[in-house]
Amino acid sequence: MKIGIMTYAVDLAALAKKAEECGFDALWAPEHNTMPVRIAPMNTAYRAHLEPDGTPQPLYRSGKFVDPFIALARASAVTTKISLGTGVCLIPEHNPLLLAKQVATLDNFSGGRFIFGVGAGWLREETQIMGGDYDHRWGQTREAILAMKQLWTKDEAEFHGKYYDFPPVISFPKPLQQPHPPIYVGAMTAGNVFRRVVTYGNGWMPWLYTPEQIRDGRAMLDKLAREFGRDPRTIEVFGRTRRGRARRDQAIRGRRSGRDRRVCYARRRTRDAGRTGTDRRQTHPLTDGSYRLRSASHRWALAAPQ
Repeated sequence: MKIGIMTYAVDLAALAKKAEECGFDALWAPEHNTMPVRIAPMNTAYRAHLEPDGTPQPLYRSGKFVDPFIALARASAVTTKISLGTGVCLIPEHNPLLLAKQVATLDNFSGGRFIFGVGAGWLREETQIMGGDYDHRWGQTREAILAMKQLWTKDEAEFHGKYYDFPPVISFPKPLQQPHPPIYVGAMTAGNVFRRVVTYGNGWMPWLYTPEQIRDGRAMLDKLAREFGRDPRTIEVFGRTRRGRARRDQAIRGRRSGRDRRVCYARRRTRDAGRTGTDRRQTHPLTDGSYRLRSASHRWALAAPQ
């Protein structure tokens, strides 16, 4: 199983270099472009991002998310092997003409190491502020991805849809990976995600699922892939389970569930050498290079039966 790490609100350059030295497979950057001060409580079956009263957890209310493309570009400049991915890019909040250029440029500058993790967003207020159609965000996401595929693969590309419509244009550069970087479709609930993956994706990104849920999802994904004439082996599954700290038995269960990639969080160091329980150093909130990489997660994953 391939092991990657994810973090937020930091300069990824120093972290990426250390992660590559430790042997991690990928570095993932999440995205939230803006966070409204007032957020209405949400009534949804999926509660992983919410407090008991339905409001987003403090992390999301804080708005402490850097731009993933700039952060990953910095990471690409100091590394040569580790893959670099968005986890995930909120597609309805972007213009596909601009986003296609950002993706292709990063893929070129990184030497073809970019993984395009995509999602539609779960916070209505954020999506609407950024100009997206929250109630139809997945339809908007589908159109944007189809439009970007045209821009990535044709010298003169055009697209005519409900949400995006443009005449023949020239988009440069083209991605280094052909026909385009792998597209991983993120989802917090199953719904129609499997159909989306086999229609326009290369991977599924379940988030905080149990190994059993991932195993069942993998089976459904394989079934749909065959129905659509695709080889299930060309579709990867990547995600983070609901379990707590990583253990060897979880690596084995994760592999048996059909998951190809796993993500762990890289946490900033919070304790000093003493017993104060806090790190008293004065550091810049973005460029502090002290991280607590859980390299043990990588070791037990490599040791798990393949």
